[in-house]
Amino acid sequence: MTSLRNILGYYRKYRAIAFFSIVASSLFEIIDLVVPYIIGQILNVLSYQPVDKPIQVITTQIADLTNLEEERFLSLGVLLGIIFVTTVIRAPIQPWIGSWFHWEISLRARRDHLRKVIAKILTLPLGYYDENNPGRIAGRITRGIENHTWTYPEIAGQLLPKLARILGIFAIIWLIERWIAIAFLFSFIVILAFSLKNLRTLIKQEEAIDKHIENTESRTSEIITNIKTVKAFATEAQELARQKQRFAREYKVITFRIHKGYVVLQTWERTMIQACVFLILLFTLVATVRGTISLGHFITTLTISSMAYAELEPITQLAEVFARRYASMQRLHEFMELPRGKDAASLAPKYLANNPYKFTGKLEFQHLTFGYDASRPILQDINLLVQPYQTVALVGRSGSGKSTLVKLLFRYFEPDRGKILVDGEDIGTLDIARYRRRLAIVHQDVDIFNGTVLDNLTYGNPQISLSKVKEACDIARVEEFIHELPKGYKTVVGERGVRLSGGQRQRLGIARALIVDPDILVFDEATSSLDYESERSIQLAMRSILGTRTTIIIAHRLSTVREADRIVVLDGGRIVEVGSHQELLDRGGIYHRLHSLQETGELLA
Repeated sequence: MTSLRNILGYYRKYRAIAFFSIVASSLFEIIDLVVPYIIGQILNVLSYQPVDKPIQVITTQIADLTNLEEERFLSLGVLLGIIFVTTVIRAPIQPWIGSWFHWEISLRARRDHLRKVIAKILTLPLGYYDENNPGRIAGRITRGIENHTWTYPEIAGQLLPKLARILGIFAIIWLIERWIAIAFLFSFIVILAFSLKNLRTLIKQEEAIDKHIENTESRTSEIITNIKTVKAFATEAQELARQKQRFAREYKVITFRIHKGYVVLQTWERTMIQACVFLILLFTLVATVRGTISLGHFITTLTISSMAYAELEPITQLAEVFARRYASMQRLHEFMELPRGKDAASLAPKYLANNPYKFTGKLEFQHLTFGYDASRPILQDINLLVQPYQTVALVGRSGSGKSTLVKLLFRYFEPDRGKILVDGEDIGTLDIARYRRRLAIVHQDVDIFNGTVLDNLTYGNPQISLSKVKEACDIARVEEFIHELPKGYKTVVGERGVRLSGGQRQRLGIARALIVDPDILVFDEATSSLDYESERSIQLAMRSILGTRTTIIIAHRLSTVREADRIVVLDGGRIVEVGSHQELLDRGGIYHRLHSLQETGELLA
């Protein structure tokens, strides 16, 4: 569970400069008290009452140095000089020692923690992204980082210095009249203690509403991502009604529970503050009438105590702002404390520059068993040998374990039992990132980044020459459509490749896989969502690749796997048939049945 200490640790790297800037800002707040104190001393001079001993000592020393008489005009000159130094001279210095450092620390921390956030995103296990969509993750990160950014200058630049000013005020009143100072301090402790107690309750409510808001943002993200489906099913009104209900619930909780709590707290605080100001006025007036303090001290005490109580409201408001932001900052730290995935690769620069791995492509699956839920295995006792440069097709009904087998090959997950060997080595003992660099996969839905065609093609190998890119594009039949794009390889394809057709994205994915020159190439249902013409182009591209490296093809459409050296049929998480296309047809088993269903136009079960 994230604590306040974790949140403060956000700025641990800058604690030296933070300490300096907070102390400097606090000193400036205390220096502000010099003016009302000096005004009180001026009033004493004008009313022919004695000034305080420190002022008298300064005046005497200046008189000795200048050979001037200690008259009222000299005393007034000294007092005005002090005001000049503490106001006019200080004015151009304070922003650079205070505001500059507070915001520099905050913005540096923002930069550094955004780097850490990206690193965390890149090292979390895939399972986390199955359970949390991009909108939920982005919302949590954005709110947490931005609230940290805005909170530090307010806490370090305002809240803590204001508390220092209050302590300075207490010290001055203590020197003037101790029993008034004690009453002043007691009232502050009572008001702050009550406020903090109520704020703790409100923070818990903020945490609950923050989770609710996160869920609402998550749904909004899903609507945007799946907008075509929403429009296709004409469910706009349904989605709007659902979100309206969520917004209404947020409004009700925030307004009538949380916001009302803050207003009630402010009402109590203001009432107590005004009552305390009146009592200090009464106590100070009584002391002045009795002659225990001078008229100047009366003005000073009343002025600075009013300043102190005036600070209480902004202090509690800053505390309330912190309370409102605390939940989102806490959830950011909970995100940052999530454990790295077992498949997390090193993020060190040049980590992959010189990859020592080079495989022949021989694969062996030995007694492989795996399930996302250990009580329900998806794969059971898989034994399979794939020779170098061999093309192996995995077929079977949906849910038979084909894609899961590939996920284990890429080490997205670890098997419950058994192991996978590449060239005789257990892949679990290999450096995961360097191992993956020798593999490539073309998914059913090829991920396209919002950049140029060339950027997407060279994503896995940015240093490759343009001539090599074009060779891969020739094999993948990208050249068939590249000239149709407005700027050829420099055409910006849009987010998720919206400016490309499904077949074009698929061929781009194949070319991108070839550009990294993998030892093992996987096609994961690369043609299942394409029209006949696009499927034919992809099949031709795949045919020119077969035999050049170990290739694994997952397919529902059996026309894609006819030329595979071996076809492996999975059913219920087990291998039930292995052979060539013709051998399996002659055998009359599951493959023959699946083939017959497709030949007659029926769907796979």
